[in-house]
This record gives sequence, structure tokens and C-alpha cells, in this order.
Amino acid sequence: MPQNVLSSDTHAQDAPAPASRPRKVPRVVVLGGGSVGLYVARRLRRKLGKRDAAIVVVDPRPYMTYAPFLPEAGAGSIDARDVVAPHRKALKGVDVLQGMVANIDHADKKVTIHPEEGPDYEVSYDQLVVGLGSVSRTLPIPGLAENGIGFKNVEEAIAVRNHVLNKMDVASSTWDAEARKRMLTFTFVGGGFAGIEALAEIEDMARYATRNYPTIDAEDLRFVMIEGAGRILPEVSEPMGLWALEEMKKRGIEFHLSTFLSSCVDGHVVTSTGVEFDTDTIVWTAGVKANPVIKERSDLPFDKMGRVTVLPTLQVATMDDDGNGEVVPDAWAAGDCAAVPDLLNPGGFCPPNAQHAIREATRLADNIVAQYQGQPMVEYKHKSVGVVASLGMYKGVAELFGFLKLRGPLAWLAHRGYHVMAMPTGNRKLRIMIGWIGQFIMGREIVSLGSLHDPRDEFRKASVPPKPAGEKVEQKAESSAARAEKG
Repeated sequence: MPQNVLSSDTHAQDAPAPASRPRKVPRVVVLGGGSVGLYVARRLRRKLGKRDAAIVVVDPRPYMTYAPFLPEAGAGSIDARDVVAPHRKALKGVDVLQGMVANIDHADKKVTIHPEEGPDYEVSYDQLVVGLGSVSRTLPIPGLAENGIGFKNVEEAIAVRNHVLNKMDVASSTWDAEARKRMLTFTFVGGGFAGIEALAEIEDMARYATRNYPTIDAEDLRFVMIEGAGRILPEVSEPMGLWALEEMKKRGIEFHLSTFLSSCVDGHVVTSTGVEFDTDTIVWTAGVKANPVIKERSDLPFDKMGRVTVLPTLQVATMDDDGNGEVVPDAWAAGDCAAVPDLLNPGGFCPPNAQHAIREATRLADNIVAQYQGQPMVEYKHKSVGVVASLGMYKGVAELFGFLKLRGPLAWLAHRGYHVMAMPTGNRKLRIMIGWIGQFIMGREIVSLGSLHDPRDEFRKASVPPKPAGEKVEQKAESSAARAEKG
């Protein structure tokens, strides 16, 4: 049973609510178990005893995904299990509810949870932390929903890797030139950090894998990037972005800048500039948007982009036209789903990345503790230490501390070093580093486990059709040894 008799005010919406008892311990409900949710809950638990507050984390997944490592997980450089931090292990002393947030009713201080099994139920709270993160921002492009795949979570990253390697497996055994060309064409849409890192890592993996395919040369692979802006990697300075672009072009990657995807019905790509080609792989990395629950099923204030509006103290607030805010009591938000003012760049907002999310979470937790203790709260302010990006094995680009610009292996090392230190739990840090050492000594492990996505497919195909209704099914027990003797 969760702490503080959680079920006393939790009930199925189609059943009568049991009589609720007043809580002896204030409850803090944290919506979302990503970077914000995990770090907030851990810090609150360290600073507040169990008699000071009960902490509940709600998330549909039983783990937090460290998104900056998704490209390397997709390329097989890091084991998929090592880029996630299991909630039950990382959140000691914290109640974890696995389910989706169906509704936020802050006026009554209740959230509705939609579990994977069973009816919806409500959980009441005293303090609410919204860290619901973001979802892929898609567009109504014909064929995209049917043929595209995202790169927002670890399941999608592994699916992309398995899909690419499976297409190489199939293409190596076909004599149909057109089908082979289609299977070996891999398209990525969106040239920001997520898209460029995903493209670069997957391309690097696929080129490496060709050494195991006698019938496929590295030149047979076609990697295409479609980007609506006139440049890639807008997070870095233009010279560094241009350098990354030229380096990737040298690897044979094809770029279509100032170009939009118009259609991809049945894998036939049509762009806004008239380029057309066929592909079996379309990876969508063209941006994210705040979790739609905030705008569609919540009474919290939000901006035109659907983000919760907050003050620099990370308190939720209704904002007027002059940018002044009126605090919504007992509500907090941070991360991708919150419009956090950037005090170092007046008029702007903090970018939705892991660097800010983790630091915002720390400040948010400290401010909740300060409020409990009657201490003044501190505004969130952080000067970025820079940006780092991996462009494949031993390749990268980095801008650090506003003056240090790194390219190639040094930038790649900076990328790995920074993110492994930011990875939560010492267990995961150690596993990742051991994996890197093993890969350096023994090389990449390149294998497609495509059946993971439909493990029952082979069993269904082997199954015998059922007998007509009323016809008796005879079953006879027989040992494998007896069957072998008959054979």
C-alpha cells in the first residue's frame, strides 16, 4: 500500500467515493517521471522526512529516459536498458503510480489517473508539480502517420535501429534493384539536435555494418535529411553548424535545406522543392510540443504554445499582457511543458533541454522546501555551460563556456563525458562506461532483433486453425522421446 493511505481518497470514477480521511502528512504529487519529475522527487525526499511530506510520482512508464543518449542507444553504442533509470530503484521512499494523467483539476486539487488496466481513479494532493514534458510535434502530412516513426523515447530509438538493420538484411538477399534501392534509402526529417544526432549515429552504425554484408557496399546506402530552415543545428553558432554540415556531406549524407516534407504516402516522398524518391524508412524528428494534457484537460494557465505559465520561482502563475503574474497557489512546473522565463535573456524562455530541466528541477524542489519552512524562494537562473553533440563514433561538435569550440574526437569526448556525469544513478553511469570500454575493445554488436516488435507473429503463423463449432478437439499427451521414436 502506498504511503499515507493513498487509496483513502482514490476511487474509480464510476463507483461511489469512500469517505475520505484528512491526511496527517501533506502530499506532493509529481506529474511525469522524466528529468524534472525524477530529480524533483529525489531532492524532496532527501530534504523532507516522511513525516513532512508524502511524495507521489505519476508516469505511464516505469522509468525515466535520459533523452540525450537516445541516438547512441539507437546506434547500439549504449545498451537500451542503460539509458533509462527505473523509478522503483531511483525513487526510494517515493510512491510511484504507473498511468497516464487524464485530467488536472487544480481547483479541487485532484488529478485523474488512467491506468493501463482498470478504471480511472482520482488522487488528491496538497502541492502539485507538473513535469509532463513534451511529445512529438507532427503535422497533417499525407502518409506521415502511416509510415513515419518518431525518435522521442527509447522504444522508438531501438525500433529505428532494428528497422534499419532489418532493411539491410532483406536488401542483401534481393535481386530487385528498385526494391533494394528503396530499402537502403533512409530519410530523416528535422535538422535540430535530435534529428542530426539520430541521423549521424544511425548512419555511422549502418556504414559500419556493411562490412558484414558482402552484397552491400557503404556507397549503396542513401541517407537523406529534410530540414525546413536554411541551416542545421540552430543550437550552435552558424560557423559550427556549417562545419558539421560539411563534415556530414563528406560522409555522403544528402541534405535538403529550406525544404519541407509535402507527402510520403506509401513511402513515396515528395518535398516542397519538387524532390521525389521512394523509401521504406522515414524518421520524424521535427520538433516537440508541450504535453497536450495541459491545454486540453487541465485548469492550469498556459501560453499560446500550450506550456504552463510560470514565474522565475517556477510557481505556476496567470500572466497578464505586461508579463506580470499572479501566483496559482500550490502549483509548480518546469521542463519542456513549462514556459520558464530566462532571466539572463530578458523576454525569452529557457530552452527545452536536459541541461535546464535538471537544474530547474533542483531549484523547484528547493523552493517547495523553502515554502514549507517559511523561507524566501529563489528565482531560477542558469547560464548555459554550452552545447555538445555527437555526430557518430569519434565525431562531434561542441561549444563550451561561450568561448571553447571543439570539433571531432575532442567534442565527442566532451559529449560523452558531460552526459554520463548527468545520467542519474551511479549504477547507470558505471554500466554505460563499461559498455563503452567493451565496445572499444570488441567493436560494435550489430544485430537486428526485429521480432521484438511483434514476438507473437511466428506463433500465430504456426497455429492450427480452430475446429468448426461443435466438433470435438482430441488431445493426446505424448512425450518428445516417443515422437522421436515414431519419426
